[in-house]
Amino acid sequence: MELRLPSPLERLDDERLGGVELFLKRDDLIHPDFPGNKWRKLKYNLRAAGEQNHTTLLTFGGAFSNHLLATAAAGHHFGFATVGIVRGEEHLPLNPVLARATALGMTLAYLDRASYREKAETGLREAYGDFFLIPEGGANAYALRGCSEIVPEIDRDFDVLCCSSGTGATLAGVATALKAHQRAVGFSALKGDFLAGDVARLQAGRLTANWSIDNRFHFGGFAKRDATLTAFVEDFEARHGIALDPVYEGKMMFGIFTGRLFPAGTRVVALL
Repeated sequence: MELRLPSPLERLDDERLGGVELFLKRDDLIHPDFPGNKWRKLKYNLRAAGEQNHTTLLTFGGAFSNHLLATAAAGHHFGFATVGIVRGEEHLPLNPVLARATALGMTLAYLDRASYREKAETGLREAYGDFFLIPEGGANAYALRGCSEIVPEIDRDFDVLCCSSGTGATLAGVATALKAHQRAVGFSALKGDFLAGDVARLQAGRLTANWSIDNRFHFGGFAKRDATLTAFVEDFEARHGIALDPVYEGKMMFGIFTGRLFPAGTRVVALL
């Protein structure tokens, strides 16, 4: 399997940026089966699973989870069996995400929302035996290590690194690798103000003060959107030929373009 690493860095020219110099870090081009930050989060999880002689990966996600699909793809490409614990009831026929995950060999199991919140590992081991556990969204210390490698790939100086945030793992990871004059901003895809606590917990032992979370552009919560966001994403693709994921990166880019967050002359890198 060939991965496009380092991922490309592209300048984006758009008069709406008001003098902000914007570059896109195109992690969406690393591999079709690992869009966005998925390879970064899985890389060292896969290495640890192999070093510990595990043959099965088990992880969690919702019915439209790109993380579930990426984990299924990782098992397919690297020789692991995979189990996906899905939040909610089974619905047939399977949606395209879960159908593709099963086509890649993933075994799916379903938990009601109350049981899913508990994610009792003991019961899962009784059901599935020995496995390497990857948390929901891949958010653990291995993910932070992988995400920290994004920063040294950026071959020009910058002031701010922006990323979309669901679990906070990407933000937590990149912040550990920034230089003293740089900072990171995570654009929350979820409603609520709990994400800062999640990032701090992920950074346990090496907490940094160079990051912040912007909660203003979630459009009502995870996977929520309205006509304004839809129009922005469609217009962005028409102008620049890049299809933004409206669940994550679309919200981040909307914030960068409309929020007047950075003064003219600021050099910003946005992770796609």
